[in-house]
Amino acid sequence: MAPEPRRSESGFPIEPLYGPAEPVERLGAPGEYPFTRGVYPSMYTGRPWTMRQYAGFGTAAESNARYKQLIANGTTGLSVAFDLPTQMGYDSDAPVAAGEVGKVGVAIDSVEDMGVLFDGIPLGGVSTSMTINAPGSLLLLLYQLVGESQGVAPRQLTGTIQNDVLKEYIARGTYIFPPAPSLRLVADVFRYCRAEIPKWNTISISGYHMAEAGADPAQEIAFTLANGIEYVRTAVAAGMDVDEFAPRLSFFFVARSTLLEEVAKFRAARRIWARLMRDTFGAKDPRSLMLRFHTQTAGVQLTAQQPEVNLVRVTVQALAAVFGGTQSLHTNSFDEAIALPTEKAARLALRTQQVLAHETDVTATVDPFAGSYAVEAMTDELEATAVALIERIESMGGAVAAIETGYQKSEIERTAYRVQQETDSGERTVIGVNRFQLAAEEPYEPLRVDPAIEARQVERLARLRAERDRAAVDRALAALSRAAEGSDNVLYPMKEALAARATVGEVSDALRAVWGTYTPVDRF
Repeated sequence: MAPEPRRSESGFPIEPLYGPAEPVERLGAPGEYPFTRGVYPSMYTGRPWTMRQYAGFGTAAESNARYKQLIANGTTGLSVAFDLPTQMGYDSDAPVAAGEVGKVGVAIDSVEDMGVLFDGIPLGGVSTSMTINAPGSLLLLLYQLVGESQGVAPRQLTGTIQNDVLKEYIARGTYIFPPAPSLRLVADVFRYCRAEIPKWNTISISGYHMAEAGADPAQEIAFTLANGIEYVRTAVAAGMDVDEFAPRLSFFFVARSTLLEEVAKFRAARRIWARLMRDTFGAKDPRSLMLRFHTQTAGVQLTAQQPEVNLVRVTVQALAAVFGGTQSLHTNSFDEAIALPTEKAARLALRTQQVLAHETDVTATVDPFAGSYAVEAMTDELEATAVALIERIESMGGAVAAIETGYQKSEIERTAYRVQQETDSGERTVIGVNRFQLAAEEPYEPLRVDPAIEARQVERLARLRAERDRAAVDRALAALSRAAEGSDNVLYPMKEALAARATVGEVSDALRAVWGTYTPVDRF
């Protein structure tokens, strides 16, 4: 028996689904090809999106305390931020890591750190997203090892690793290896998770970081989906059937303050991906056609001036993501343009999602913007523009070939330069920056990371190296090197090395010695 529809404040029923008297084939129904109106039939009328809060700073113990606070406040999924040395595959005592340990995320050097990070958090009952790319396989295996130490079978683990190295060459720069071995590592993760951790989302193909670097909405979805095409081709070339891995693919987009265009962007992206998977790759499983995505509100649009105004921006951006049909959402804290978020700011960011989910009627009906003349026209325009960009990349030989010429990076830089010119001239309004400024900013005390954490983390590493079986570590690293030189899946010997308490830096160095490192191309 269907549940009674929710009622409006005025007393009339809100239908769970609205639509035209005659079906519109181009739109389809929610949960049906081409998924323009959402990937699930009931969307938020069944349950709200997963509310994630991206967090991580300092030591594993400090981040663990923040995760427990977020869970107590109602977070339904964890999202881990790693510091730059971890993202680049360096240990905290590496000379290049000096001054960066624990600054923009948590420092993870070994399985012991990962154990502290999730101490007291049962991994069988929480979904965890990890924003980690070049060394994504390492952090996934560390998570699996901690789960096993808790008695959680790998088949019970749920979550996502970003594992999207192509966008690192385009927009972020935390790459390690050249594209070819990086793609091999992605394919090895696909195969490993299919066999060992089947509920895990093996990649989160990210447009967010390209948008933060300056990509406009059409570029964001075009360059992201072009990378997705490359990953699918890589997996198929490695001998996998598309329907074996495609249902575990996920995506990651930004939500800007331009609400209508963002809603249209998400609709266009779903439609393009469904058509690509069906017509280009011959996917048969409906789940392979679904573009499921996580959204984060736009950090680049936050301002250090009048930071409380960011609460308004984040609310509008979160609405754009929800109206666009996101599967999970992170709302930025209002003080992130100044420093890492305080506990109060992080709680307010989570409360923003909870108000939208529980105090408004946006979850009462599926796809409330369907039939909007403006949104449908914008969807068509975005789709056409994005498809033209994808075709341009394909004409260059695909995403990797385009990356190697610097194409996507230079296009994003051109857009970022134009937006900055518009802001500087006042053509584009940014409240508190070029209009409605204050004569003097009100003081704000940001969260500060204790600089002594670097020394403490280095001491932990020294103890680890002194206490472990060095011969066992050397044997495991040698086995990893042999696998990297050949064609075996490197994740199996990598797990053995990490279980023997090899560090993230040591494992990454073993692969660097075989595969080399990447040097970028600039053409702007």
